[in-house]
Amino acid sequence: MPKPRKSAFAHLRAKCRITLAVAAFGILLAGCAETQLAVHGVKRLGGQSQQPAQIGNYKIGNPYEIAGQWYYPAVDYEYTETGIASWYGPKFHGKKTANGEIFDQYEVSAAHRTLPLPSIVRVTNLENGKSIKVRVNDRGPFAHGRIIDMSRRAAQLLGFERKGTAKVLVEVVEAESRQIAAIAQGKAAPQVTSAEQSTVTAAPRDVVETVRLDDGPITDAGEPTTSSIKLTPPSSSASVQSAPLDGVVEEAAVVEVAPVASSSIYVQAGAFSIYDNALNLRNRLYDLAPSKIESIDVKGTTFYRVRLGPLETVPEADILLERVIATGQNGAKVVVECADGGSATSVC
Repeated sequence: MPKPRKSAFAHLRAKCRITLAVAAFGILLAGCAETQLAVHGVKRLGGQSQQPAQIGNYKIGNPYEIAGQWYYPAVDYEYTETGIASWYGPKFHGKKTANGEIFDQYEVSAAHRTLPLPSIVRVTNLENGKSIKVRVNDRGPFAHGRIIDMSRRAAQLLGFERKGTAKVLVEVVEAESRQIAAIAQGKAAPQVTSAEQSTVTAAPRDVVETVRLDDGPITDAGEPTTSSIKLTPPSSSASVQSAPLDGVVEEAAVVEVAPVASSSIYVQAGAFSIYDNALNLRNRLYDLAPSKIESIDVKGTTFYRVRLGPLETVPEADILLERVIATGQNGAKVVVECADGGSATSVC
């Protein structure tokens, strides 16, 4: 007996069922991707701790010489310095950093001449009060008059990408520097925060692997970020690890803003423990610019600093610095000094 033929309506109805099933499966996968992106967004925007994309080799390094200037890398958890920051980007994008990472100008990182790699520092823009924590993973800058080189992304967050330079305060964050150093040496593993654990536990059971979230350049027009996501089939053996690991990783790039006192730029020609030596240097540099001798106590020892200025702009400071170095003062540097009477609650 021949089978009855299905009507055109029956065929159409079956086809619709298949289409709806495929669409529903697509929505489920999309839901998984959106959940993973939401977790990432919480970590980025909400200030939760997250593991850096890279943690290279731990490195201090031997003393080295660049253009006649010697630098002495060392562990210094009391490090704090004011000066001029610059930024670097396209020319070095995709190249190796001094500790073996791959430099990404769209990630928050920085280069320093002597701090251990990696280290965590807080950099404050003394012109607008913005500050962020930054992972130092490279050596530099080696231009006279600069104390730190920020990635392009970090410069954008601090508000000086277009200007190119900024007066900054750089301070080591001791606890996080010790922790990231331990992770880089394999002595500790990155920690999963309680917020991340609860979020991941509540997520769909399908396995979602985020390959990369590329922030891309930040523009005034506020271009949206783009992402690349890879979905893998669910596995019956897949499980969510909820137990925290030892160690802590770098904090997400959260910009903080605090009041800043007015500040001026000086060239520090030298610092001496004997006042007469400072006086002799000031007399030798007398014709270059107005100068002064300031005393400062460092761990019980009084030093006398010879400073020339104040100077209005970074280019003026660069010119004067080169003139001072030409007199034989290879250790001369550009510093930022807060005006007298600054607010007790302000930075600097």
